Amino acid sequence: MDLQSSNYTRLNNLSGWLTQILGADISSLEPASEDASFRRYFRLFHDRRSYVVMDAPPDNETTEPFVRIARRFQKFGLNVPEIHAVNSDRGFVLLTDLGSTTYLNVLNQENVDQLYSDAIDSLVKLQAATATEPHFLPPYDADLLCFEMELFRQWYVTKHRQFKLTGRQNEMLTESFNLLKTKALEQPKVWVHRDYHSRNLMLVAHNNPGILDFQDAVYGPITYDLVSLLRDCYISWSDEQIGAWIELYRSRALNVGLDVGRNKTEFGKWFDWMGVQRHLKATGIFARLHHRDGKSNFLNDIPNVLAYIETVCATYPELHELGRFVNKLR
Repeated sequence: MDLQSSNYTRLNNLSGWLTQILGADISSLEPASEDASFRRYFRLFHDRRSYVVMDAPPDNETTEPFVRIARRFQKFGLNVPEIHAVNSDRGFVLLTDLGSTTYLNVLNQENVDQLYSDAIDSLVKLQAATATEPHFLPPYDADLLCFEMELFRQWYVTKHRQFKLTGRQNEMLTESFNLLKTKALEQPKVWVHRDYHSRNLMLVAHNNPGILDFQDAVYGPITYDLVSLLRDCYISWSDEQIGAWIELYRSRALNVGLDVGRNKTEFGKWFDWMGVQRHLKATGIFARLHHRDGKSNFLNDIPNVLAYIETVCATYPELHELGRFVNKLR
């Protein structure tokens, strides 16, 4: 069965399931968002209510983590979609609709402080909940951290740029990845959303922000989500603004007993080095989305991400060689 036929069949099956769940004829579904995965989302209007429907083909995706994590996060006051119905065998989930206005749609210099304050509040709430059951989420371990960075070498350097690495360049990348991995594992561990950024945070009227795309959450480094938020792949802010938001976060995290390091300097290094790991991963994923999945719009964000890496690497002698290499690729 080709992709077009498969999609048509899934849509028919999804429509039939929704008719059973809601007790009415469902005549149309509207695309709700694009996802960096095999999942698709649709918006459905029925009986004066709006829903979002997740379509996660079981051959490629699973609904179980999303449903399990959503229900747990909701218990701690996080504004995640409520689960109305699930068919895990078919990969269908019916959700509350948090709207169509992402942070990325609306962020500007006039509202960013308030919106990031809201996002930091929710992040601290998420991290503080870790104490109830730290190992509820899988570990963000050494293997996963290194796998993510290898995406940079495999998909961006080798596949996208067609760059033939020398023996020393390969060694340097491996050494850099190992160093970044070690520094990440040294950090205090909390629940990590893993994609806490402007495309997954929704502007809502109550309990802002709405939070999406948390199904890959893990138990890992405390700075990861803060880096995702403040050094966002899709929008940039000044170093002065980022520094002020980091201090706002540290103050609120300390108030709930989170370990944010011995001092501002230590936390800042954790934040910077975590950002290099995340942005190497993001660059590889964006290249993979283009070459493997035909989603080429993410290529537009790579220059911004590489600039982050190069700037941070210039600050730390241990990362200078990596920074110079990234400069060659820009």
